[in-house]
Amino acid sequence: MSNKVNEKIGSVKVADDVVPCIAALAATEVDGVVSVAENLTAEIINRMGMRKAPKGVKVEIKGKKVYVDMALGIDYGYNVPETSRKVQEKVKESIETMMGLEVEDVNIHIASVVLPGNK
Repeated sequence: MSNKVNEKIGSVKVADDVVPCIAALAATEVDGVVSVAENLTAEIINRMGMRKAPKGVKVEIKGKKVYVDMALGIDYGYNVPETSRKVQEKVKESIETMMGLEVEDVNIHIASVVLPGNK
């Protein structure tokens, strides 16, 4: 049995839509975020298995650096700058941890504010 860590045993390829899906799921874990783009909630994203990248999440990967733009719907009453900062941190942490990439930017666009009773 060999203890060589760098021994090549094959390759790993990640589909183009994986990073946007990670970003979308991470964003919906933040309190106050009710949707990513086209009213996709965390429950729907999980149930669908997200075979395709959500349309409201754009990811550009240059080498090992990642740039994310995403549109969110948030609940009325939440502090927009604070909620956006939490989303940025969560998305960055999730992509870096799961993919080993360096997240340079996470740009948030508030696409909607959901009023009480309209969920």
